Amino acid sequence: MNGQRLLIGALLSLLGLVILATQCLFTVDETESAIVLQLGKPERGPLGPGLYFKLPFVQNAEFFDSRVLDYGSQSAEILTKEKKNMVVDNYAKWRITDPLAFYVNFRTIRGAQARLDDIIYAEMRVVLGRYTLNEVVSHKRSEIMATVTRNTNTQLAPYGVEVIDVRIRRTDLPAENERSIFGRMRAERERQAKLYRSEGLEEAAKIKSKADMDKTIILAEAQKTAETLRGQGEADSTRIYAEAYGQSPDFYAFGRSLEAYRKSFNASTSLILTPANPFLKFMK
Repeated sequence: MNGQRLLIGALLSLLGLVILATQCLFTVDETESAIVLQLGKPERGPLGPGLYFKLPFVQNAEFFDSRVLDYGSQSAEILTKEKKNMVVDNYAKWRITDPLAFYVNFRTIRGAQARLDDIIYAEMRVVLGRYTLNEVVSHKRSEIMATVTRNTNTQLAPYGVEVIDVRIRRTDLPAENERSIFGRMRAERERQAKLYRSEGLEEAAKIKSKADMDKTIILAEAQKTAETLRGQGEADSTRIYAEAYGQSPDFYAFGRSLEAYRKSFNASTSLILTPANPFLKFMK
């Protein structure tokens, strides 16, 4: 009986030591940092990775992730320099640099993200309000994000938080703005199309007018050449006839009479002539 009592007592003592050890000792992981709270108030910290001691029951350890954390905001409307609304969806990379200041100001990650949301949105409104919509969505975005990151980090540094990077994930237009902009874009494209059509019609009219002018000139030149050639031909014909007539007037007259007979005497022609008519002198 005494042996059993001693064994039970030893086991109870060992169990008590284990419970006491779990209450007195704690470890901090490599990805974490910690502070020791005594009755809810910060007592020690921040503590890096390792094994640490705390008073049982009156002290407890609060752990914080020391890695880079992600934060994503809800979409919100922001006014640009030219007073245009745009819907911005942004995210941020941040981490806890001072766990003690972080705990005093925020207590939890959720509380820090709520504060982060307020500050980043305020900075986005201020900075984006200095730029036009075209600058925000194109070549000025990196500059804008660098300014927002710097200003946000300056405001959150006293709270034990470092903002590494703030980025715009997506930019959209409100539905009514989209319809208005698409309408303006459509009207602009239609205006350009009408301009191109009118320029095309004007150019076509110029080409047609020039073609008509070239046609008139070509026809006139051709007519002139034809008349010149016809005149030269008639002159040559007259000259040849004259030369032939000069060489043998009788034979020329005979040939011309035969040609006249050939054209006059056919089945469809009737002639009434007297035998003494000069036209028939070669028929005798």
